[in-house]
Amino acid sequence: MIAATAMCAAAATEAAAQTPPGSIVLNNQLQLGDVVAGETLDVVDIEEQVTVTNAAQGNSLSGSVQNDSLTLDSTQTMRGDARATTTLTLGGDTEGVVNAVTQARGNYLAAGAYGADMTLDATQEVDDVEISASTTVTGQSARLLGGASVQSAAIANTVAIGGEGATVQGTIDQSSAATVRASNFLGSQYIPAEADFSSQAVANAVAVNSDQASNQNLSVRQRSRGDMVEAAVSANAANAWDLAGRANAAANQAVFANQGGALISATDQANTSRVRAAAVVTAYDFGAATAQARGVGNEVSAGNNDVYLEIDNLQLNNGQIDASAAFSGGAGYDAYVGADAVGNSITGYACSECQGYVDARNSQTNTANITATTAVTTQGASRAVIAGANAVGNTATFYVSRPGD
Repeated sequence: MIAATAMCAAAATEAAAQTPPGSIVLNNQLQLGDVVAGETLDVVDIEEQVTVTNAAQGNSLSGSVQNDSLTLDSTQTMRGDARATTTLTLGGDTEGVVNAVTQARGNYLAAGAYGADMTLDATQEVDDVEISASTTVTGQSARLLGGASVQSAAIANTVAIGGEGATVQGTIDQSSAATVRASNFLGSQYIPAEADFSSQAVANAVAVNSDQASNQNLSVRQRSRGDMVEAAVSANAANAWDLAGRANAAANQAVFANQGGALISATDQANTSRVRAAAVVTAYDFGAATAQARGVGNEVSAGNNDVYLEIDNLQLNNGQIDASAAFSGGAGYDAYVGADAVGNSITGYACSECQGYVDARNSQTNTANITATTAVTTQGASRAVIAGANAVGNTATFYVSRPGD
């Protein structure tokens, strides 16, 4: 079934995909007002887990088709802010794992095809608004004994397609003028377990994954022109056994994966937004500490675990890209710090054991400054410090690989 839902002034469309062959879904959604979601917890000495989900979303369409054919024509427009905020104040001992997911989205389309043919014509547009997700976990006496997994994600436009034994074809056009921000903050006393804090900010995202003798033939156009796309994480503890802070920011992102047939993709990406990823981790006493940041203007990945891969790629980046990662600690064991900044990136691969063939046409232009920096400060004895910073204007990789590589 294809189901469309939207907040406030959005128009919704609902149709069944198990109707006679040649089903058609026409979807038009317009969100004019702001969408705001907030979650606040102030608790002490929790015996088991703490789990929080918090989402703000403008327009949403989701559904699937099975053993049939479907033509999906969708237009989604977001003209208001989408803001999601989560605040956790944890006092004393929290025995179980702290799980928190905070998401803010402008337009979202998800569709599946199973033993079916899908023809897609999707348009998504976000105006000059704010798409933001923030998470704060704090408490002077916070002892997260079970560890933590805390995520913040802000994405202006999303298209996610899945297929099994399917043919997926058509066009996707995404445009964002939004400021997109994701932030994640931790302030705690003691974490004697694995704790991972991550932030992701993306203006335009497309992901298509198909297997079991599937085919893809898609054309994707993405434009990001907002002031900023920013992901920031700051994870701090007095004593942490295995603490990680990861920040990922991208203006335009398109990922294609296929198995059992041909993959043909045409991608056209352009970015003028500033992209910033910043990760900070601090711990006075530490076992393992990880700070990772990655910022990219335009990114394409196309992989086919079969014979034929065809790529026609055009990328233009005019937006400044910054990635910074830093760790500061007292005495401990291992610190891992990495920062990667890229203007334009494409990766394409096909299966070598299938006698795979790659046909690629690639054009990349970067006019902006690309900066990657790392910083490590320790005030006591430690076992290892591993740090790396990589800044690249344009990078293209095409290869034929064995399945599973």
